[in-house]
Amino acid sequence: MRALFATEEQAAKLPEVDVPLHVVTDRAAASLSETVTPQGLVAQCALPTTTPAEALAERPPLVAVLLGISDPGNAGTVVRVADAAGAGAVLFAGDTVDPYNGKAVRASTGSVFHLPVARDRDAPAVLAACRAAGLRLVGADGYAEGDLDTASVAGELAAPTAWVFGSEAHGLPPEVLAELDATLRVPIYGGAESLNLATAAAVCLYASARAQRHRG
Repeated sequence: MRALFATEEQAAKLPEVDVPLHVVTDRAAASLSETVTPQGLVAQCALPTTTPAEALAERPPLVAVLLGISDPGNAGTVVRVADAAGAGAVLFAGDTVDPYNGKAVRASTGSVFHLPVARDRDAPAVLAACRAAGLRLVGADGYAEGDLDTASVAGELAAPTAWVFGSEAHGLPPEVLAELDATLRVPIYGGAESLNLATAAAVCLYASARAQRHRG
């Protein structure tokens, strides 16, 4: 943390801090905050600069890769889901939203600080880093021939896996699909046309997490 900005009310409640503390008006505190109902306390922090290779250094068996996702709420929710499922890292690849976008951070409900999160606009380099870490690249694709049920029966989900998720609107581009080891769809048994990104990610990540735990 580089500095702290607080209203007089909040500053009076703070213990002694070892960073510069700036007392500001309520209006100034509101302008510094992105929330509708600011708390009157804003911290200025340096952003982490983790690389994909660093995030994968411990060779986690389950990783989420977000590629071309522009909605920060979706991205942050997937980080939260990945954290809950026990994934070892979340990688933001290509033209994906900044993981530290304010809305993305709020949607993650703190999970962005619980596990390694890295961003690299070079999508092929991110996929290569996953391969180098011993991960099987599996894309979530609503049009895939195989689905989670068949993959689970075949024991495919127990392998160390990097799940690759694309945008809801466009999915994964052909050049990325060509680099994957497999694509799977979430089977839909009812009348819904599709699942949103965060829901599909939750189903996929938990399916792998369950299979890996049962294998262990």
